[in-house]
Amino acid sequence: MQPVIITAAIVGAEVTKAQQPNLPITPQEIIQSAVECHEAGAAIIHIHVRDAEGNATQDARLFREVVEGIRARCDVITQVSTGGAVWMNAEERLQSIECEPDMATLTTGTVNFGAGVFINDRQLVETFAQRLRENGIVPEIEIFDMGMLDEAMRLRSMGLITDPLQFDFVMGVAGGIGADPSHLLHMVRSLPAGSTWSVAGMGRHQLTLGVVALALGGHVRVGFEDNIYYRKGQLARSNAELVARIARIAHEMERPAATPAQAREILQLHRYKA
Repeated sequence: MQPVIITAAIVGAEVTKAQQPNLPITPQEIIQSAVECHEAGAAIIHIHVRDAEGNATQDARLFREVVEGIRARCDVITQVSTGGAVWMNAEERLQSIECEPDMATLTTGTVNFGAGVFINDRQLVETFAQRLRENGIVPEIEIFDMGMLDEAMRLRSMGLITDPLQFDFVMGVAGGIGADPSHLLHMVRSLPAGSTWSVAGMGRHQLTLGVVALALGGHVRVGFEDNIYYRKGQLARSNAELVARIARIAHEMERPAATPAQAREILQLHRYKA
């Protein structure tokens, strides 16, 4: 099987310093965490940013500072969130792509998200897909339930996204698909030929689903956005610690962590460039 692409989702929009004291908040903390994750085996850094008070923001200036800072120190793939936080409007969310990242997330449907609702109606999704395409940014299609796969196939038929497609199965969010390996297997079997995929398990499911993904030939997302613990009752010391753990397991399964160059080739990141 091919090397495993490890994505480090190091910040997110919901986790607080009170919950995880080691959460990177400032641009310099985020950049440093990204570099550490790269050194531990991550090929992709999934990026959110926070304002001076530590709140989620899609401020284009902060995204540019972080992305440029990461690129100055390592060659990791930069992937920004266009999801932001559930209370943000579409234009606010799209500010993140102004920093010219390698990739950006594209969620293909609306889903209950804990106590909130993550709104992604068809017009919004089509607009986001078109904007990514126009800017030469490869989308990672975020799947929170099975219906979002059907919506992704509709975008494909419209020519708004093109093969090979990269999916990320987000499993275990309250309101989305449950973190059951049988659900993952069903979704993987439903993908179009040639697709690549990763799994992001929430909380205690991060490790279990990550190992299942390794066995199935998929890729893995880890990090504080999805899980703040190393094991039950023990907070992780850093995002890099979570990356290093899955990299060790992958090595034992003869799936070494992909370098950024290998990940770019696997994902064909050149395909939207003019």
